Amino acid sequence: MDTSTQEVKVWLDPLCPWAYLTSRWIREVATVRDITFSFHVMSLSVLNEGRELPPEYVELMAKGYGPVRVLIAAEQKYGSDAIPALYSQMADRIHLNERKDYDDVIVEALIACDLDLSLAEAASSTKFDEALRLSHHEGMDAVGMDVGTPVIHVGDVAFFGPVVTPSPKGEAAGRLFDGVLLVAGTPGFYELKRTREVRPSFE
Repeated sequence: MDTSTQEVKVWLDPLCPWAYLTSRWIREVATVRDITFSFHVMSLSVLNEGRELPPEYVELMAKGYGPVRVLIAAEQKYGSDAIPALYSQMADRIHLNERKDYDDVIVEALIACDLDLSLAEAASSTKFDEALRLSHHEGMDAVGMDVGTPVIHVGDVAFFGPVVTPSPKGEAAGRLFDGVLLVAGTPGFYELKRTREVRPSFE
């Protein structure tokens, strides 16, 4: 049996509540399984470029570039270790506090992480878009563009999900991790899904 530490890479957009739940799940998994994890940036705005969307979603996707641009800018300035805390500070405000004023959310998250406030300027700039797209495709190309976020890579295994609410705690989080890897690592396996009947719960 392979007992080496597993490296888990998670691609996230702070706008997605399901990805936020998965980020919390992965943090919990790290307390009960021998894993290390890193957060990386994908973009729902990039993913939905050129698609026909309802007007309200078009507006959301236009605003959605701001947070992910700032995450990329922070990564370039401070390194990838800056992403988990900054992502979580943004996502906490967006999902726990139901904030939609993303410019203010960005500034508050930067302050909470003690990062350079000038990074907030990236939200309205295209300067980091090439790096954003590279990060996005690094995560998404392995699973295809007909899924969203979260996307997880563990070694050579990449998959969308899991989509789960609320985030399992303790050993339940570990069992889900074991099961997800078993299923996703099965050659030829593509999909296991059922209709969502509840909204995200952040208990």
